[in-house]
Amino acid sequence: MKATEVPEIAGAYLFESTPYADERGFFCRTFDADVIRSVGLDPHSFVQDSVSRSVRGVLRGLHLRSGAGEAKLVRCSYGRIFDVVVDLRTDSPTYRNRAFFALSGETQATLYIPAGCAHGFQALTETADTSYRIDRAHDPSQDVTIAFNDPELGIPWPLPVTSMSQRDREAPSLAEVLKQQKS
Repeated sequence: MKATEVPEIAGAYLFESTPYADERGFFCRTFDADVIRSVGLDPHSFVQDSVSRSVRGVLRGLHLRSGAGEAKLVRCSYGRIFDVVVDLRTDSPTYRNRAFFALSGETQATLYIPAGCAHGFQALTETADTSYRIDRAHDPSQDVTIAFNDPELGIPWPLPVTSMSQRDREAPSLAEVLKQQKS
């Protein structure tokens, strides 16, 4: 497993696995505490694992947590997704930068997203399973959602959106979210 810093988002890392394939399928290490530790992260800080299943065109996000935020490891364990990270940490040298990733079950790459960054993705295959490992227990009262199609962000979603939650459909713009966070 190899760790690569994401230049567009300070403190973000892409952990690339090496799948070993043969006639049976493949084997791949998807989490390695020593590799996580090698980039200054505490592997024991992750407290909750979750998985979502989406169908082609489903869009989830853009989501982040208020307060102390939420760091997460995100991996597409099956299928393919277009993954997006937006740095919303006002003290970050990459504040408001965006980064885009193609995550897939074939590569099993894992993306580390620092607390304070918004995250979203779109399923590119008929089925896409996305795994999350987060560093705080989920608290719905701290959920923040930003409009996926905010022109200020200009995210080039690759497919027409086929489905999304009501919360995501009704999400405010980035400017509105930032204004609410200041008050």
